[in-house]
Amino acid sequence: MKRTTDTNSTANATVDPQATVVADRTNAGFSLVPTRVFFTKGVGSHRDELRSFELALKDAGIEKLNLVHVSSIFPPKCKIIPKDEGVKLIAPGSIAFCVMARLASNEMRRLIASSIGCAIPADKSTYGYLSEHHAYGQTDEYAGEFAEDMAASMLASTLGLEFDESANWDEKEQVFKISGEIIRTFNVTQSAVISAKGWTTVLSSAVFLF
Repeated sequence: MKRTTDTNSTANATVDPQATVVADRTNAGFSLVPTRVFFTKGVGSHRDELRSFELALKDAGIEKLNLVHVSSIFPPKCKIIPKDEGVKLIAPGSIAFCVMARLASNEMRRLIASSIGCAIPADKSTYGYLSEHHAYGQTDEYAGEFAEDMAASMLASTLGLEFDESANWDEKEQVFKISGEIIRTFNVTQSAVISAKGWTTVLSSAVFLF
């Protein structure tokens, strides 16, 4: 009679469901590809830095989420939805993947900015780019154009488009549009001037949904 602890026994062997799932995922090239995304931004001020960040998250409408920072690919066929719609689709406490640009300071009257740039290819079956940018002393317009330029340039490079890296954004934007390879570029930007309350945090984010 074989003992039940005999490792050579097949009669008493059991299959670990979790191990099977892991093996299947490995064999199938398991991946998480978001199907939707929403963009948001926020600003918060408080005497404590952490609380200023929390208030910025609240202003952006994503304070109830457990955020995991990722970068910086816009998934193929990913649909952009309004922020209000996106927030309603995630339950409080949910883990949400996001690309986030964030900056905080307590230096009185200092101008700070954060921005997410986005570039989407004409071919929806391929991926685009998201860029994170944060800086001191930059306006919404300047920081936004900088982030948008970065995202578009990364996508253009991937697509094999020829362009002058040293050209300004307006010139590169025309080249990209004429090529027909990049269908859309935009940015979501938040700036603020540090107040007397202490710390101020600005953030911009793209939040993914599955």
